[in-house]
Amino acid sequence: MPWKECSVMDERMKFIGRLLSGEQMAPICREFGISRVTGYKIWKRYGQYGSKGIYDRSRTPHKHPNQTPFEVENLIVRLKKEKPNWGAPKIREIINKKYSLIKLPATSTIHSILDRHELVKRRKRRNRFHATASYLSSPKQPNELWCTDFKGQFRMQNKEYCYPLTLSDFVSRYVFTCEALSSTAESPCFTVFEQAFEEYGLPYAIRSDNGIPFACGNSLWNLTKLSVWWIRLGIKLERIEPGNPQQNGRHERMHRTLKLEATRPPRANLLQQQETFDQFKQQFNFERPHQALDMKCPADVHQRSSVAYRGLPDITYPDYDKSLLISNCGRLCFKKLKIYISSALSNQPVGLKEIDYGIWQLDFMGYTLGYFDEESEQFSPNDDPFGLRLDIRI
Repeated sequence: MPWKECSVMDERMKFIGRLLSGEQMAPICREFGISRVTGYKIWKRYGQYGSKGIYDRSRTPHKHPNQTPFEVENLIVRLKKEKPNWGAPKIREIINKKYSLIKLPATSTIHSILDRHELVKRRKRRNRFHATASYLSSPKQPNELWCTDFKGQFRMQNKEYCYPLTLSDFVSRYVFTCEALSSTAESPCFTVFEQAFEEYGLPYAIRSDNGIPFACGNSLWNLTKLSVWWIRLGIKLERIEPGNPQQNGRHERMHRTLKLEATRPPRANLLQQQETFDQFKQQFNFERPHQALDMKCPADVHQRSSVAYRGLPDITYPDYDKSLLISNCGRLCFKKLKIYISSALSNQPVGLKEIDYGIWQLDFMGYTLGYFDEESEQFSPNDDPFGLRLDIRI
């Protein structure tokens, strides 16, 4: 019988739970409408990765030593509702006067809490940065460029939507990933990409469109936490021009084949749809000859990357005057200054170098993000530190 859960991770957990309780593989697979090959694959993934292989795990810390207590956060929210036109500085002053025993939160912390509860009035503003086509490479060898995208969502038999996340090699056309997800949310993508990196190694560059979760038009340089993670791993970013999917044409052509062979008709639920995607990937890589490859299969051309995935490398700035962490809300806290950079860079280490009196250069890894002036407290970002060809809208 088809499951009612809307998340493939929930379905996998239910499946694993039945196995852990002592039930046999064959009858469970029959009940859930999947083959034993798929059932053993899920069981093997659970044995290798534990719950990480099943759930879309968040990469935020479990504990925050400086996290505002729940009671204080409720107090801040209540005071804001009592005084809807008052901002964070005034609310902080009320707490200071009326609740002297409470450890006084910073103004920025209070503002962050209000923003999280959608109690901050936002001014309408135009995006400063507008995405245009970045430099698109013409790789000749496998793993020089991987391509990724979400194939268009479609409704399954249980009326839930499936969002297939795909990843392929530009040269060999080898499909690394075709994962059935319940949304285009950023968090599940980390697990999907990490498993691909562990199995196939790291590419030199990844090409994507300008949509979530690969890019964000409201973020400085259109960065997201996913794209920053790629940068941390030493992967270059390539982005196609908005509205021009032909610039990622090889990947889009694979999507057309995927649509014909793996989504018509759609399966009953996400887990059964995942089984169909796995079968498609096996056939596409190992059985289906490709005209552009002289009728070879992608598996005949592709080879594992020589760059192994070993997690995030440490970043140090030995030749800089200072090394700081961008705050959880995307600000650089330097001396008495609090300068907003980008929430996509939160908790990332940056290097500071004083290039003139009171003028500081801000670097992330080998990229110069921009400069800020102590006196004016203004940050001037570089137009395009990551080579994405971003046009500034003034």
